Amino acid sequence: MKVPVNKIIPFSAVDGPGNRTAVFVQGCNFNCRYCHNPETRNLCKNCGECVEKCPKHALYVENGEVRFRPELCCGCDTCIKTCRFGCSPRIQYLDAGEVFERIKKQMPYIRGITVSGGECTLYPDFLRELFVLCREAHLGTLLDSNGTLDFEAYPELLDVTDGVMLDVKAWTDEDHHTVTSVSNEMVLKNMRYLASQGKLFEVRTVIVPELFDCRGTVRETATLAAQYLDKGNIRYKIIKYRPMGVREEYAHYRVPDQAFLEELAELARSCGMTDVLIV
Repeated sequence: MKVPVNKIIPFSAVDGPGNRTAVFVQGCNFNCRYCHNPETRNLCKNCGECVEKCPKHALYVENGEVRFRPELCCGCDTCIKTCRFGCSPRIQYLDAGEVFERIKKQMPYIRGITVSGGECTLYPDFLRELFVLCREAHLGTLLDSNGTLDFEAYPELLDVTDGVMLDVKAWTDEDHHTVTSVSNEMVLKNMRYLASQGKLFEVRTVIVPELFDCRGTVRETATLAAQYLDKGNIRYKIIKYRPMGVREEYAHYRVPDQAFLEELAELARSCGMTDVLIV
C-alpha cells in the first residue's frame, strides 16, 4: 500500500537513540491545540490555492489533484502558509519498499529508523511492511505515536517494533479533550499494554501550564509507568511548550519556565521514574 509521506529526515539525533532516519507521514486524528506541525494534520483538499503561490513552480494540478515536484522545492513554506485546511501539498505517496530504498542511502551511518507524523499508526500495514524490511537490514524500529491504535490487536506490528514513544498529552479524559478534542481511553490502555510487553520506550508530555493539569498528568503518568520498570527501562520526556509553528489562535499560551519543568521532573522521580529528561 502507498501512504502519504510528508518528509524523510535522513539523519536525526532527536527521534530516538543514536543517529536515525525519521519518516513523517501525513494525517492525524488529533487536533492538538499546541501542535507544532499543524500542516501534517490533514490530507490535501486539492483546492489549488497554493499552486499559483509557489515561487518555484514545484506544485501543479493534474486530473484535479495537486501534485508535488520535490526536486524544484526550495522549502520556503509558502504553500503551507497559504493553506486554510491544515494540509501540506508537499507529500509523496510511497509504499514500504520505496521508503526503504530512501532509508538504505543512509546505511551504515544510522542505528535505526523512527516513524512519526501526523500519526503514523493510521497506516499499520505499511508500518509492518516497512519494519520487516528494516529488521532484515538490522536496523532498529521505533514508532512515535499518539496511542490511538489498539496495539494489542496488531501483534504482527509489535513483533517487528522495538518500542513506542507514546504521547500522554493529559491524564484526565476531560483535560485530554481540551488539548486534543479526543478521548484518551485508548491512549492509557495502550500505555499499560505496551509497558507490560516491554515495548514502551518512552512516554512524553508537552507542558502547557494554562491548558491542562500538568502536575496531575505528570504524577499519574509517572506512577503508572514506574509500575512496569521491571519489564524494561521507560524514559519520561517532559517537553517545554514553545509557540514556534503553532497556529496563531493557540500561540498565546505561556511558555513554562525552567523552575516549573524541574519541579515536574522531580515529581516524576518521586513517583518512581529513574530516567526523566527535560527538553
